[in-house]
Amino acid sequence: IEDAGVADRAALVVVQHLEPAHESQMAEILSRCTAMSVAPAEDGMPVRPNCVYTIPASKYLSIRAGRLRLTEPVERHGMRMAIDFFFRSLAEDQQDKAVCVILSGSGSDGTHGLRAVRSAGGMGMAQDPATAQFGIMPQSAIDTGLVDYVLPPDRMPAALVAFVRHPRAGAEAPHEPAEAGPPDELESILKLLRTRTNSDYRCYKKGTVVRRIERRMGLVQVACMEDYLKLLGKDPQELAQLAKDMLIGVSSFFRDPEAFDELRTLAINPLFAGKSPDSPVRVWVPGCATGEEAYSVAILLLEALAAAGKANTIQVFASDVDEAALETARAGVYGDSIAADVAPQRLERFFLRKDDRYQVGKQLREAVVFARQNLIADPPFSKMDLITCRNVLIYLQPEAQRKVISL
Repeated sequence: IEDAGVADRAALVVVQHLEPAHESQMAEILSRCTAMSVAPAEDGMPVRPNCVYTIPASKYLSIRAGRLRLTEPVERHGMRMAIDFFFRSLAEDQQDKAVCVILSGSGSDGTHGLRAVRSAGGMGMAQDPATAQFGIMPQSAIDTGLVDYVLPPDRMPAALVAFVRHPRAGAEAPHEPAEAGPPDELESILKLLRTRTNSDYRCYKKGTVVRRIERRMGLVQVACMEDYLKLLGKDPQELAQLAKDMLIGVSSFFRDPEAFDELRTLAINPLFAGKSPDSPVRVWVPGCATGEEAYSVAILLLEALAAAGKANTIQVFASDVDEAALETARAGVYGDSIAADVAPQRLERFFLRKDDRYQVGKQLREAVVFARQNLIADPPFSKMDLITCRNVLIYLQPEAQRKVISL
């Protein structure tokens, strides 16, 4: 990274798993290996280019408005997820300028944060597990299918430098469709996606579409949209990868817990209070991605059912256009990092522990039906008691949003 035209555009933050009583020597060690400025992070410290920052012991590290923030560790249900904590804040703060690199380690810390970075349009890199002393953590990230580069450490710098050097990496995100690039080239790319992958993104916000295209251009080192269009025309794999990138969204169990508390109090509990025992409870979760949101809603429904002392059938219909994401959802197998978002009593009741992963239990799995469905083009599910649509509307243009709401 110490390279003309690169160091002045990038900063590095190193987040380790540290014992609370262990004082980190990482800053001192790294300072012997680089001419870049290296320092332990301090609360409120501005992030500067050509600098390396390390996490202190007994603290959580995040970034907000370009400044590092130190807080007390959030030990949710006994698990510390310092890497996820930082990556999530990085995605929110830096959006498509965020890059996450997951190196040797145990567990699945970093996997959820990778999802957030990729959803924001950033880049993800993981160490080749065959070269890692502990390959579980990079393998967990790789298993998501969201990692852009899987490399041994000695090949990571070149890929990182090439990505940061790309002219699109330092550009400001376009605010108006007119800045998105030549309309004919953009329309031609969307037409290719529509005709060859059966994926229609014309209703997506232009800024979102352009940022996803430019991200791929940075990864394959293509400078202009005209050349990228030519590449897509002759490379089916790149076209498929672009289509996959368009669909990436944030998905985690009980995301925004306060929203789920409101859902339970204002919608689900009153729903059961007014239901006759022989009436099924039917819920639709469009844009379900890899299933976490649908399973979270189903957990609330099953808990409310038990609390009400009733025996209604629970039917959660979860839909998405991404068949690969639906396969993950149907399998219902998630890394142990979900313990940071799912309370221990819920893990015990609704999941089975298998090595370093959690398998959705029979009662929860049977409550959810996953199906491929295009929210814009296909008929909606009907006779629903509740619809939760949290992961789709933000990506759609206003006209498409109005159509979805009317449906």
